[in-house]
Amino acid sequence: MEKKKILVIDDEKNFGEMVKMNLEDTGRYTVKIETKGIKALDTVKEFRPDLILLDVVMPDIDGGSICHQIKSDEELKDIPIVFLTAIVREEEIAPYNGIIAGHPFIAKPVTVEKLIDCIEKNLKK
Repeated sequence: MEKKKILVIDDEKNFGEMVKMNLEDTGRYTVKIETKGIKALDTVKEFRPDLILLDVVMPDIDGGSICHQIKSDEELKDIPIVFLTAIVREEEIAPYNGIIAGHPFIAKPVTVEKLIDCIEKNLKK
């Protein structure tokens, strides 16, 4: 089985490393971390992930702007993006089935099981 490539775009390096370790431990994913929002588009073009986990609040460029850049690129627009953020709580997104503005949102902190479930669900789309 070919490993799926997951790109984590999050300015919290320790969080990204934890996600990478947990996902790669399953043997199903290859994970790359980008901590600089301004480098995100170049990293997406270089890495060509199967799915992106994207933080919303970053110091240099917000996740919404990064998402817009990716979705505006003909070659990248079909890559699923899941927002992974601490700015919403689980109970805030539950009434919307985890979808806000057409994108899945996961509230931090998140369990590995929930993260993998969301990744698998969105890889199938």
